[in-house]
Amino acid sequence: MEKKFKRTLITTALPYANGPVHIGHLAGVYVPADIYARYLRLCGKDVVMIGGSDEHGVPITIKAKNEGVTPQDIVDRYHGIIKESFKGLGISFDIYSRTTSAMHKETASEFFRRLYDKGEFVEKTSMQLYDEKANQFLADRYVTGECPHCHNERAYGDQCEACGTSLNATDLINPKSAITGNTPVLKETKHWYLPLDKWESHLSKWILEGHKEWKTNVYGQCKSWIDMGLQPRAVSRDLDWGVPVPVEGADGKVLYVWFDAPIGYISNTKELLPDTWETYWKDPETRIINFIGKDNIVFHCIVFPAMLSAYGDNFQLPDNVPANEFLNLEGDKISTSRNWAVWLHEYLVDFPGKQDVLRYVLTANAPETKDNDFTWRDFQARNNNELVAILGNFVNRAIVLTHKYFAGKVPAAGELQEVDTAAFAELNEIKASLSANLDTFHFREALKDAMNIARLGNKYLQETEPWKLAKTDMARVETILNVALQICANIAVAFEPFLPFMSEKLVKLLGMGTLNWEMLGSSSILAAGAEIAPAELLFEKIEDDAIQAQIDRLEKTKEDNKIKSWTPAPQQADVDFDTFMKLDIRVGTVLECQKVPKADKLLQFLIDDGMEKRTIVSGIAKYYAPEDLIGKQVCFVSNFAPRKLKGVLSQGMILSAENADGSLVVCGPTGPVAPGAQVK
Repeated sequence: MEKKFKRTLITTALPYANGPVHIGHLAGVYVPADIYARYLRLCGKDVVMIGGSDEHGVPITIKAKNEGVTPQDIVDRYHGIIKESFKGLGISFDIYSRTTSAMHKETASEFFRRLYDKGEFVEKTSMQLYDEKANQFLADRYVTGECPHCHNERAYGDQCEACGTSLNATDLINPKSAITGNTPVLKETKHWYLPLDKWESHLSKWILEGHKEWKTNVYGQCKSWIDMGLQPRAVSRDLDWGVPVPVEGADGKVLYVWFDAPIGYISNTKELLPDTWETYWKDPETRIINFIGKDNIVFHCIVFPAMLSAYGDNFQLPDNVPANEFLNLEGDKISTSRNWAVWLHEYLVDFPGKQDVLRYVLTANAPETKDNDFTWRDFQARNNNELVAILGNFVNRAIVLTHKYFAGKVPAAGELQEVDTAAFAELNEIKASLSANLDTFHFREALKDAMNIARLGNKYLQETEPWKLAKTDMARVETILNVALQICANIAVAFEPFLPFMSEKLVKLLGMGTLNWEMLGSSSILAAGAEIAPAELLFEKIEDDAIQAQIDRLEKTKEDNKIKSWTPAPQQADVDFDTFMKLDIRVGTVLECQKVPKADKLLQFLIDDGMEKRTIVSGIAKYYAPEDLIGKQVCFVSNFAPRKLKGVLSQGMILSAENADGSLVVCGPTGPVAPGAQVK
């Protein structure tokens, strides 16, 4: 039997405050969480949505060191950007706080201390890498070296980003400290571990037996972890940035960020509801929902529940963890380190007033069951072909016709005909499907349901053709436009969870009051005689140039990444002196230069070589205009055997150097040299 709850606590994964949020975060966590929270509020439910920034951990300290600022400077900057951009997109948190708050420090410290005093931790000593020059233990990200699997020389101590393999810092070949460049040594250190194995049976019963309704990806990953056997995990780190371990003799040690961050859900709730927070965490009649990405499944389904169980005091475990898969960008994995992302704060500047377009596209492409892809062309097409041509078009037609025939007042409905009653019957069928999909976290399908109301409206107007009837039967036109406007009002309700800005605008246009879910499916939301405002476009077409600008930005990012990742090609095998001396490199002056017909890459040179002049063909047309090279001195190999290139006999090879971006730069002397001079 389905359990009934009195209230719902929604938590959203805490974004890491070493950078802004991007569309991958939005599609995976925040848009679906907001849709669900808004839906529950419309249903009149007691719901609280908790968010906040995760502000501890090693990447923040690394970023601060690289920029020459403090970790607090970094988190203050990005917490502000993240919080404002969430607000700009309409993510309706009841609180958005942070893990550097005094409340969080107090809550996390108390949580650790209670588990410590209860004997829930295991103390272990281990050998970890230590930088003797910096006088500190090195967290995983502070160690770089050669990956033992793919031999990438820039692997980190926790992961090789080239091959994706998870690593331990001690696995690296030739490890180096990211702080000083020194070779670290192994040194003994003590840490506290949470014995997850102690809670294995409890977690197995709770998940594998009690929550078979969870999404396949979530249930499957949990089962895999449990089947492999759970192992103790360290809850502390040697670091000076974070919540200090509240135990005597633990100087220089902080709570590990994976232990620290989920406690942020509790501390943020306490900050919002200091007197009643326990009701939302400890009352069995509270339903707790964790919205996360798939990379956080283990922490929210295994680790955090084990922490709560170890704490006791009736802390409730989540009823559902609807984790999404990953969203890619233009066919490539989103990567913050490569700047391969669409950043929310930049989107809000580039596309002002188009928050709902992004919400719509991210929901329509939501990676609910598998990884999905965001492309700018699809973004444009969905806006122009769906939001403008279907949704906006229907509402605009209904309002324009009302002003044309009835001076902007809702006409009274006369006797309903079959086409009218069929429209409302279909509307109620859509409502049932929409509600069911929202209840089960199928937001992509739910959005299709909502859009079907707009499709229904367009179909209804096309079938009834009030603009034709206006010549002969105004009474019937009154009924038709009443029905059309009621469908518009239904759209305002149905789309509020998905497109809140559009919904608010439509509410004002139609003169509606406060929305609730019970209205949906009704044929009498708008009263006859009520005034409606003149039509305003709900959405506008997005032109090609706006989209091309975004594609160009990504292409530039791709080129920038290519340059950043450039390393010199490996040195060729050694040659002896006599072999080298066989190569005759000379300096010549360019007398003539022209493109080779029907060869995009080739330039034809006439070179003054100090002898009889010679023709050389070179594949550098992409990088030079012919006229820019005339009069320049270049180095060329003179004793290459002549060969034909596109019908032109080339008598040598001009030397060029390949740049980091793949471009070619012609090599030449730094000062004037007599044509024909040898390079020695």
